[in-house]
Amino acid sequence: MNYIKQFFYFLNLILFLFYLYPGSILGYIFYGNFKTQPQITGDFVVSSNHVYVFFILSIIGFYVFKHKLKNIIIYLISISIILEFLHLIIPQRTFEIADLFGNIIGVLISFLVFKIIYKGRLQ
Repeated sequence: MNYIKQFFYFLNLILFLFYLYPGSILGYIFYGNFKTQPQITGDFVVSSNHVYVFFILSIIGFYVFKHKLKNIIIYLISISIILEFLHLIIPQRTFEIADLFGNIIGVLISFLVFKIIYKGRLQ
């Protein structure tokens, strides 16, 4: 369990780095261009990339902190909002409401999945 907790913290560090860097690190790695953002799947009403990222981060966070669900939900929702709003002041980044909702939906979907999987197991 300790390794999973360390992995969760590592993912948080990577998320902050990618979110706060002025440009797209993945765009540079894949395309040699900081202005190009790789897209896993097409966007719908919300940004699918953001849903995927926050789903993965959240499901690991819920597993690691399953006995502190209230705290981890507050943390995940807070960083999903704060990180997106920081794009208002970071050069070459833009705030997008679809990204914000993608972040929040990723957290909520992972919470539902977690609750279904662990239904009755948590006391």
